[in-house]
Amino acid sequence: MSIYLSVIIPAFNEANRLTGSLDKIKEFLDQQDFEYEVLVVENGSQDGTFEIAQHCSSRFSNYSVIHEDLTGKGNAVRVGMLAAKGEYRFMCDADLSMPIEEIVDFLPPNIQDPQVVIASREIDEAVRHNEPELRHISGRIFNFLIQLLVLPGIEDSQCGFKLFRADLAEDLFKMQTLDGWAFDIELLAIARLRGYQIREVPVNWYYREESKINPLRDAFRMTADLLKIRRKLRQGFYAKEV
Repeated sequence: MSIYLSVIIPAFNEANRLTGSLDKIKEFLDQQDFEYEVLVVENGSQDGTFEIAQHCSSRFSNYSVIHEDLTGKGNAVRVGMLAAKGEYRFMCDADLSMPIEEIVDFLPPNIQDPQVVIASREIDEAVRHNEPELRHISGRIFNFLIQLLVLPGIEDSQCGFKLFRADLAEDLFKMQTLDGWAFDIELLAIARLRGYQIREVPVNWYYREESKINPLRDAFRMTADLLKIRRKLRQGFYAKEV
């Protein structure tokens, strides 16, 4: 039977919460009427994440784990997306800051012909839970830069939950060049250039203390990446070959 949904989880030093998250994902998806797979892509961990992921994959037949030597969330997601077999492929943060139950909001029949569907913490009906005010403000400032330089009209390009139709995933992730935190901005920029439909879905989002983002350090890196994406767009780097 063909796989309907692939869930790709990038995992870097996620030993403390990976088992619980994988159990929650299985418990919910086992209740659905479609075939699914879960791919954990571990890269660069130093806390036993790979061994924990291997143990989970040995318990669950539709779970698998991939080890990558190259670090970077973008690299992990790309590897998982291109290895996946699902008709739809869902990028999912290991912390489950968006409850896994909301994954059905990205899929038919809730969305007809989903192409690129992204979780949004900013549009109507979205709710942020327990997020420090300073963190929210810094995120909105960065989103202003993203919209100004690359993605006008996208209210939240940085939430770590995104769905791609299989053929679009194959196209977009083969064009991806960035492996840092701005990789998904690049993917959305390519998707818009290709004319793919990008939908934002409101979600409940729960702030996790263990977040790996350093607002000050990563803001400089991501701004530099934004400028790279903008330059590549202007130079026609992402143009589809005829």
